[in-house]
Amino acid sequence: MKQGYIYIALSTILFSTMEVALKLLSGQFNPIQMNFLRFFIGSVILLPIAIKNLKSRHLILNKNDFKFFMLTGFICVVVSMSLYQLSILYNEASIVAILFSCNPIFVIPLAHFMLGEKIYKHTIASLIISLIGIVFILNPFRLTGSILGMVLIFLSAGFFALYGVVSTKQSSRYGGIVCSCFSFLIGSAEMLILILISKIPTVASALTQAGFKSFANISIVRGITLTNIPSLIFIGVFITGLGYSFYFLAMEKTSVATSSIVFYLKPALAPILSLIILKEALGINTLIGIGLILLSSFITLLFNSIKSKTTYSNEEENQEETATENF
Repeated sequence: MKQGYIYIALSTILFSTMEVALKLLSGQFNPIQMNFLRFFIGSVILLPIAIKNLKSRHLILNKNDFKFFMLTGFICVVVSMSLYQLSILYNEASIVAILFSCNPIFVIPLAHFMLGEKIYKHTIASLIISLIGIVFILNPFRLTGSILGMVLIFLSAGFFALYGVVSTKQSSRYGGIVCSCFSFLIGSAEMLILILISKIPTVASALTQAGFKSFANISIVRGITLTNIPSLIFIGVFITGLGYSFYFLAMEKTSVATSSIVFYLKPALAPILSLIILKEALGINTLIGIGLILLSSFITLLFNSIKSKTTYSNEEENQEETATENF
């Protein structure tokens, strides 16, 4: 269990530096290029662990498995993370980190309709508190952030939630690391295809004229220098590769509910890092919003923990009753 909490601490720290690191490189790379490089490097780091997990489960991936990873890779890497990368261009890293961590707002209804999961009273209460926190952060009466940037991050969070719900259907078969690794790897391949298409002169010209210059004539290696290679390695290897590895290892050593602490702590830690490194000021409204989101997260974590203990106790009682009857 102690090892699991170490993994939680490591993944929390790495995930909390994500927006800051990406913001520092946002002007040096095309956002789509950065997204491709990040997930390609991350998937390569995850690949040895994923292959080991497949062998331990005695699984051989078939055509249907790769179709599934094509879908999850497209939802996560191509759509969600591309929108996420673009949102960083328009808003402060702290705002992006906080709003993206609210993806459970989308997970709850999606899980209900797609997986048939029950919605409890505490879930609704947590959802409402999160929404109030978001309103405080957005400060609609004195809006300072980019509306486009906020729309992009909400869309990104929504698609990421969809990725999580869709992945849940098969995660028990593959395991979290395998599911993420191959989703990232195949998603990167899909990104590469789109990048190559963007280089076709007629396509590049049409995208530029339509106002989508960021999607036209995308380079794969342009912008990479000796100066920014360390940052690129940090984002690809540590944040994406090791960050997800530690997160899934924490899940294996503890539980899904316990490992979710990562996304509960990130909204508090990321703005502090943004303040220290990027000198992004935190307004009173943002601090109140962070407090409300943390309260919402604590409620969810508390009730998930109680629910897990109750379920475990019921299972033990059932096992004892069965053993008694058999005796």
